[in-house]
Amino acid sequence: MSQTFKTIAKFQYTAEAQIIKGRLESEGIEVFLSDNITIDTDPLVSNAIGGVKLKVLSTDAMQAQHILESISKYSIDDEGKAIHCPNCNSTKVAMFSTIKDFKSFFAFIFGFISGTLPFYSKDKYRCANCNTEFDIK
Repeated sequence: MSQTFKTIAKFQYTAEAQIIKGRLESEGIEVFLSDNITIDTDPLVSNAIGGVKLKVLSTDAMQAQHILESISKYSIDDEGKAIHCPNCNSTKVAMFSTIKDFKSFFAFIFGFISGTLPFYSKDKYRCANCNTEFDIK
């Protein structure tokens, strides 16, 4: 029997792929990452080469896909409970980084010029249902 791999997910950065890889390996699924070394060397080429590819054996693809679908794509609080939107009470809330004030804009420009990643940005939450942006206290 030939052991061919099938790509089941793509990620912008290696860290994201490593987390999912660990989860799949804990379930006994053999996982292979491709293009992760290239992206670790130069993260700016991630979009050009299609990101880090997470591959599993073709025979394990269906089981791996079910595990991926079971992982929540939305934010949770420190106690593991879903974050609720203050406007519509939906649990489809995701965290995002924003550059809206002078301090975060200056940090972004400095990081861009110096070739480092931005070291200051404000994290907020956005509801997928009503697009309300809010902070958690």
